[in-house]
Amino acid sequence: QVQLVESGGGLVQAGDSLRLSCTISGRTFGNLPLAWFRQAPGKDREFLARERWGDTGAIYADAVKGRFTISRDNAKNTVFLQINSLKPEDTAVYYCATASSALQIIRGSYDLWGQGTQVAVSS
Repeated sequence: QVQLVESGGGLVQAGDSLRLSCTISGRTFGNLPLAWFRQAPGKDREFLARERWGDTGAIYADAVKGRFTISRDNAKNTVFLQINSLKPEDTAVYYCATASSALQIIRGSYDLWGQGTQVAVSS
C-alpha cells in the first residue's frame, strides 16, 4: 500500500523560508512524479508544483514560480518543496500527491494523497 507522509510545516514569519518534505513508501520511488498542492481555509485546493517526469521539466503554478522549488532525494524516497519569501497568503495545509497510473498523471487526476502539513505565516 502506497503511503505519503508530509512534514516540515509550522508557524513562521513573513519573509522566512520553509522546506516541506514528502516521504513515499510502498511503491518503487521514481516511477511516477509527485506533486504538491495546498488548501487554504475556505478556498479550493490549489496545484503548486509537479516534479520533472521523463523529458518534461518540473511544472509550477504561475502564482508560485520563482519562490517555490520542487526537488527529490532518491536515497531518502523523499520529495521536497522549498518555499522562500513566505507571505501570509501562503498559509494553508500543504499536501503531496501522486497517482496510480501514468495516464492519471497526464490527466492531472491524483488519487494518492498524504495527510497534509500545516503552514501558517504571520505578518
